[in-house]
Amino acid sequence: MMSVAVKLKPSVESRRKTEDTKKSHQKKKLAQSPNSILRSNASVDSLCSTDSSNNSISAMKLANLKWRMKQNGLKAAKGSVAVSNGVDISPQSLSQPVKRCDWITTYSGPLYAAFHDKEWGVPVHDDKKLFEFFVLSVALAELTWPTILNKRNIFRKLFKTFDPVAIAKFTEPKILTLKSNNSLSLSELKFRAIVENAKLILKIQEEFGSFNDYCWGFVNHKPIQNGYRYVRQIPVKTPKAEAMSKDLMRRGFRCVGPTVIYSFMQVAGIVNNHLVSCFRYKECSSYANSDFSHKIRESELLSNFEETCLSPD
Repeated sequence: MMSVAVKLKPSVESRRKTEDTKKSHQKKKLAQSPNSILRSNASVDSLCSTDSSNNSISAMKLANLKWRMKQNGLKAAKGSVAVSNGVDISPQSLSQPVKRCDWITTYSGPLYAAFHDKEWGVPVHDDKKLFEFFVLSVALAELTWPTILNKRNIFRKLFKTFDPVAIAKFTEPKILTLKSNNSLSLSELKFRAIVENAKLILKIQEEFGSFNDYCWGFVNHKPIQNGYRYVRQIPVKTPKAEAMSKDLMRRGFRCVGPTVIYSFMQVAGIVNNHLVSCFRYKECSSYANSDFSHKIRESELLSNFEETCLSPD
């Protein structure tokens, strides 16, 4: 029995030595690479922290967007696209990292930004749409674009979706009713001017075939392509605007000074005044050499879409 015990003792001691050797090697490895381990742990912690932060930021952005949509009376359409007053203001359309004209800032509302991105400066050839921009440009003398855009559905409701035939039939009691229920903050002078101008638009359509042919005739039916780099370079009126203004006044139109008309020419795409640094400049410039019959059809489809798919407040 004693001989067996003696033989087992050396084997136990050898195993212990082997284990001690392995532990010492492991300690050396750990001592040699603390920085790599710390970096690895830091990367994991950073990734987790970033994911958590991104989730929080995304949630805040979504909540903020919902609040802005509610404040501006926006409606969510199919495919998670927010549509208001005929303009797409989905998160995708507003959060693009693009360079816009300088008057669109981080403080600009979503309606104003979307209006710049989708409508302002796009050539319009549909008579009804042209008359809408004509009316809104007249109102611009007393209001601002952000205010007008926020009340655009009210404009559509009060002015019969900008149908000049319907507006031309407004009677004196109707005009007084519009004035008494003035949710647009427009003066009586502007209300009467819009009604009178609608009657004269019908005469222009009879004479020229369309309001479109009349307006675009002042620029030889091709958009004027300016190339301004700074806002301060953009004039408030031009000789073309003065010529149209003078002719409209001769025909009896009201509140159509050259400044008003130049605003109309810009929004209707008769003049491209996007700054050259703006992403919309080249897009709107491309219309200059395009087939105008196609653009007319496109404007008509847009107008029909707004009538059938958008309901006023």
